[in-house]
Amino acid sequence: MRHFELLDYVSIDTETGIINLTTTREVHSKPIVAMRREGGYVVISASYGPLEISLRPRFEELTRVLARLQPVEGLQTTRQVGTGQAFLALGSQTSGELILRPTIVADATGHLSFNLLLAVPVRQALYEWLPVEGD
Repeated sequence: MRHFELLDYVSIDTETGIINLTTTREVHSKPIVAMRREGGYVVISASYGPLEISLRPRFEELTRVLARLQPVEGLQTTRQVGTGQAFLALGSQTSGELILRPTIVADATGHLSFNLLLAVPVRQALYEWLPVEGD
């Protein structure tokens, strides 16, 4: 069974254009997702302690998928942005929370993912920062 880490705090550095999503809970290896727009891409760094997954999905694809994302009962993630080897799996919850699963696939036998859940205010801040149309 998957264990999701709740990210309930957001900060935006207006000088660098980086948005940081993290938790206010005191945990040993604090999860952090940092994003910055670079041209037609969104650079994503998801770290948990010393582990990091870096992704670079296309901005238009990411915002289009987020705008159309709907909760589906029984499914945690319903869309993916990226390639078959490195992607961001996304899912919407009926409560308004957003699931982010940055994933690197080794081959058909395994993968590495971070299971992250964005609280509603953090999801809303992310949608405004990108911006996501239609939310």
